[in-house]
Amino acid sequence: MADKRDYYEVLGVAKGADDAELKKAYRKLAKKYHPDVNPGDQEAEAKFKEATEAYGILSDPEKRKMYDQYGHAAFESGGGGAGGAGGFGGFGGFNGMDMEDIFGDIFGGMFGGGGRTRRQNNGPRQGASLRARVNITFEEAVFGCEKELEITLKDPCTKCDGSGAKPGTSPVTCTKCNGNGQIVYTQQSMFGMVRNVQTCPECNGSGQMIKDKCPDCRGTGYTSSRKKISVSIPAGIDQGQSIRIREKGEPGINGGPRGDLLVEVNVASHPIFQRDDMDIYSTAPLTFAQAALGGEIHINTVDGDVAYEVKPGTQTDTRIRLRGKGVPSLRNSNVRGDHYVTLVIQVPTNLNAEAKEALKRFDEACGNRPASEEKAGKKKSFMDKLKETFED
Repeated sequence: MADKRDYYEVLGVAKGADDAELKKAYRKLAKKYHPDVNPGDQEAEAKFKEATEAYGILSDPEKRKMYDQYGHAAFESGGGGAGGAGGFGGFGGFNGMDMEDIFGDIFGGMFGGGGRTRRQNNGPRQGASLRARVNITFEEAVFGCEKELEITLKDPCTKCDGSGAKPGTSPVTCTKCNGNGQIVYTQQSMFGMVRNVQTCPECNGSGQMIKDKCPDCRGTGYTSSRKKISVSIPAGIDQGQSIRIREKGEPGINGGPRGDLLVEVNVASHPIFQRDDMDIYSTAPLTFAQAALGGEIHINTVDGDVAYEVKPGTQTDTRIRLRGKGVPSLRNSNVRGDHYVTLVIQVPTNLNAEAKEALKRFDEACGNRPASEEKAGKKKSFMDKLKETFED
């Protein structure tokens, strides 16, 4: 036993540590070195076993007293140790606490599910959520709208008042779980006997069985029907986002509230506008004359046509910003994004003779000459003159 570390040193507590300190120290080590947290790590597993053995001794008043007096020698020759003292081999020395109490708040139900805070499955539970989808236009997404959906909803059966039992009869206590809605069973593991809890397969956690089923709902307690639901689409909603409508989902279980209805929004694309978060992007055409001379143009936005003064000499692909003409914020409808417009100069393709002549005059007025005239007026070089002599 000389190679064993002191149990107090293993847990990192003083000799006078009380039960709460011991338990807190062990839980910290168990969470750090548990094999399920460190799969395949033999060193971590050894430390977990060491901590478990130490806690198994020190958590038991009698064994702790013996250890304090004789040290590890108190448990030699089968007198205790890891197995006899209820250490790693069986967890028998945890001072009346089972695995669920030790590990419940560390591993969230791995040893039985949540310890003392575990909720009974046959208590009231909220029903499942339903999902639906609604199609809206680009403008409806920007400004919001009202839509109506038709979906299938379950309601308590009026014939049996939701019990599922034939009128004149009542549900009976489930014999498999004795009305608990859960089945508890134990099994041997590397940690000793582990307690597990599962939902009763016979009553699906309700704790009750129906022998004579209601003819209308066939024992389910619910009937289905098509219903119309009004959906308020908020301004600024985007593609793929969902709207939650409270208590329009599946009915609750054992008197619990209904679930929710989640409506996913599908926004149609727009032929002119593209959206990025709260901003809108588009292009607007400019004639050559408008770009050169400047002047007022009209730009299409989600709010309608907006007048904009183009500066003289505007180049193609110039981007302008229309503040507050974008998409409203979902959190604050008074806040809107911006609309960015790229100005694109349109080159005419079908010019008549008069327009062509006018364009030529404009080009000349700007100091530009046709290539043929430039060539004719170009000063002849020596080689040009020599070439003309031989040609003559």
